[in-house]
Amino acid sequence: MRVSQDPGTTSPRAWGALAIGIVVLVAGFTGAWLLRPDAAAEPAAVPTPTVVTPSATPTPEATPAPAPAGFAANTAAYDLASLPQADVFAVLPQLPVDSDPASAPTGEVVTAVGAGAPVFADPTGDPVAVLPAEYVYGGTTVPVVERQEHWVRVLLTGRQATPSTGNPGQLTGWLRAQDVVFAAVDARVEVSLSARTIDIVRPGGGERIATDFGWGVEGTPTPTGRSFIMTTRVEPSFGYTRGHPLVYLSVQSPTLDGFGGADVAITAFHYHDARSGAISNGCIRLDAAAIGKLAELPMGTPVLIRP
Repeated sequence: MRVSQDPGTTSPRAWGALAIGIVVLVAGFTGAWLLRPDAAAEPAAVPTPTVVTPSATPTPEATPAPAPAGFAANTAAYDLASLPQADVFAVLPQLPVDSDPASAPTGEVVTAVGAGAPVFADPTGDPVAVLPAEYVYGGTTVPVVERQEHWVRVLLTGRQATPSTGNPGQLTGWLRAQDVVFAAVDARVEVSLSARTIDIVRPGGGERIATDFGWGVEGTPTPTGRSFIMTTRVEPSFGYTRGHPLVYLSVQSPTLDGFGGADVAITAFHYHDARSGAISNGCIRLDAAAIGKLAELPMGTPVLIRP
């Protein structure tokens, strides 16, 4: 995920010293996180961003068809404090990159109960990370791509590796069903780069919200495959957004280790006056009406970007 084409983000390890322009300043943090979709405007002062509360929310406690048994149940207790956190800044080589990026998720999302949920690369092994129940930069409500009786496989934020060292694609992991609460999402976003269309698809039909937009140039392409909405924010200091929200995705740049001095390169949907053709660092640039529609979607909403 990347502070996409235009966003840039500041490493959590450098928060104490860096001024960031697209992040919510949260009490208790000594620094802030800069999600910068455009390098064009460098904020002169630390702003106070506004968190957008989506008007659409998941329906609690989804009731899907019975899931296959799959892997055996695991009721072991684990020391979550000893595990690395699966968040936007994480590099987790233990977790696999999505092996089926063209498929749509199941229509469910999950959120950890309690302090967090242990994340497994393999349900027969030990956990390799923890998914927090809450995180200031989002990414804690995640879409299910496979459901079993005792386990779910989900998409996650973070990267297996940076582009210069390995595969930076969309991460996946397994969670125990006992550690999460389920909800239904009735929408997904489908993007076609070749057709220049963006649709919000629901069971009753789809709504086309764009017939043209801007996307990444050859050297910094927009990542394709499935991901999800990580967080939605307004950053007044980014003049090119004209005060419209930025909708950040869970997937980062396929070519940039970081952006704007940060060690993450997050992809986002955002407004820009220049918004047609291959023009960005990887983000998708849209008009105000389309951004408004996307900003209404709840966190965890699946996004499928096709070439």
